[in-house]
Amino acid sequence: MNLAAALCAPAATAPDRPALRTPAGVVTHGELAARAGRAHALLADRAGPGARVAILAGTEPAFVTAFLGALGAGAVAVPLNPAAPSHELARDLSAVTPEIVVASAAYADLGRRARAHAGSEAPLLVLDDAASAATRSLPPVDRAAGDLAVLLFTAGTAGPPKAAMLTHGSLLANLEQMQGHPGLRIGPDDVALGVLPLFHVFGCNVVLGLALYAGASVALVEHFHPAEALARLRTDGVTVVAAVPAVYAAWVALPDAPADAFAGVRLCVSGAAALPDEVAAAMRERFGVDVHQGYGLTEASPVVTTTAVAPAPRPGSIGPPLPGVEVRLVDRDGRDVLEGDAGEIWVRGPNVFAGYWEDPDATAAVLTPDGWLRTGDVAVADEDGWLTLVDRAKDVVIVSGFNVYPGEVEDALAGHPDVAEVAVTGEPHPRTGETVVAYVVPRPGRHPDPVGLLRHAGRRLARYKLPTRIEVVDGLPRSATGKLLRRELGRPGGGPGSPPTPAGPVPPAGEPGATL
Repeated sequence: MNLAAALCAPAATAPDRPALRTPAGVVTHGELAARAGRAHALLADRAGPGARVAILAGTEPAFVTAFLGALGAGAVAVPLNPAAPSHELARDLSAVTPEIVVASAAYADLGRRARAHAGSEAPLLVLDDAASAATRSLPPVDRAAGDLAVLLFTAGTAGPPKAAMLTHGSLLANLEQMQGHPGLRIGPDDVALGVLPLFHVFGCNVVLGLALYAGASVALVEHFHPAEALARLRTDGVTVVAAVPAVYAAWVALPDAPADAFAGVRLCVSGAAALPDEVAAAMRERFGVDVHQGYGLTEASPVVTTTAVAPAPRPGSIGPPLPGVEVRLVDRDGRDVLEGDAGEIWVRGPNVFAGYWEDPDATAAVLTPDGWLRTGDVAVADEDGWLTLVDRAKDVVIVSGFNVYPGEVEDALAGHPDVAEVAVTGEPHPRTGETVVAYVVPRPGRHPDPVGLLRHAGRRLARYKLPTRIEVVDGLPRSATGKLLRRELGRPGGGPGSPPTPAGPVPPAGEPGATL
């Protein structure tokens, strides 16, 4: 088997069917398979089976060609973030020590700078259609299901980014699981909007991988502009939209967006971060479409659950597991929680990753001996098995032995009319072990008062859950897909804003643990 062979298979039966759509033109499945074969040939002498190929390209055909070519050669594709500064890319290059770096023409200079910062001797190959057209084409080499296919850096919400090892089998298994789900199944006539970055697992396997596997096409959007991306829905005949909440929020904020912009779209899904209820409601009211939520993570290749099993989503729910994916909710001792209780999500199935690159300790911390992936996410299940996320287990703050989930505190503060966004984390405290700290982004023209915020939150939270310090900031640190990066909170540049604002005296409350 080889994942590239599965993604290029439609070329044998429908070579003239569109695979990639761009403003510059269409690439058919037949053309794409030929380009992938030529890229394989270019890499064959430098990156054979098991070699690591770093890929630096945007949401453009060059990325797809390089990705399929690396997989076809039996090498390990390592997509990098083209929006990252060269010093950050140098860190990634040092972590995986690639045999070669492949860049599109637009990112070649960035690749050279990153290599210089990393002191890497890996050659840089600038991939363009002219170079690959003069090269012979090679078919994909055979690989085992357990062979490493892709290294993807995690978002690093609970520590430094780590390279997750995804195999040919795990990625293909998740494609089959999605295709086995009636609500997610993609057909050859579908057109998916490729607005997500391809270096991220959501864009790479859920959008690009699933569309190619199904013989469908992807409308690649290299740079997201809300109005232009919305116009592509009509010009490219988009039928499936997979995006992060920030994209949907940008669309509902467009004052002149046509009400029928989504007339041809049959499925909208959101992932990578929680979809606010108000954004989902606005999408329904303005454009007449329901946005389904899913849950996944890089280590699961990535999709675990989705609400698309039903015609309409349930507010706040992430739905039941995909076919072939096992899910448990467990307590701190690894025991299944009682029905209705919150527990950490554990996942098992052929889609689960093989571990973290050259990090056995981190791997052992998340993979149990019997194959369960400890996600670090906390959820509750209803009587139908639909899950609702509660919070991140890894982000729990322990105050005097009491667990405080940041999401609960954030929800309490977010209800204040002066607050646009809020993020909560913990920091060491000499008396209580840890203490709660909140970072608040004010609404335009508002000036939140810390004491007023505490009184507001104190109506919903026990005293020990209240922040002991509130910082008013201009913005919150987020990943490329909009996920909050708690590890960056409080770091220089992590949450730019005004100087720290002490919370002031805590409002009167009852005994510790009492609800105000």
